[in-house]
Amino acid sequence: MKKLMISACLMGINCRYDGRNTKLSCFDELKEQFELIPVCPETLAGLPCPRHPLEISGSRVINNQDEDMTEVFHHGADLAMKAWKEADCPAVLLQSRSPSCGLGLIYDGSFTGKKVPGNGVFAQKLLDANAEVYSELELDKIKA
Repeated sequence: MKKLMISACLMGINCRYDGRNTKLSCFDELKEQFELIPVCPETLAGLPCPRHPLEISGSRVINNQDEDMTEVFHHGADLAMKAWKEADCPAVLLQSRSPSCGLGLIYDGSFTGKKVPGNGVFAQKLLDANAEVYSELELDKIKA
């Protein structure tokens, strides 16, 4: 069975900033197709759940209290990269818009809901490593 690393929140694990998850409606179908390996760079870095909302502002990751969490996010992304390499997963499915896992579109750092082109910290590290990376908005590509 092929391995698929997946954002833990997409598997129904309550690890989002708000203490909730974004479990995929097709989770059971994915579970039949793949050996799913959960990852959450933010909890790997030791961030609590729930926690203050975080967004990327320029080159920094900040929370809505204007605390700079950039180093913490890079640490979590490095730990997630290590897990990805050890698991030897050909593909990774990530939660869109997240400051860790967002792929192609992220929140702009104003905490107003505005989105801008960009990638989360972990997503960018995966792309830099030439990983096969998808967001949950691209499930059709994963299932194919």
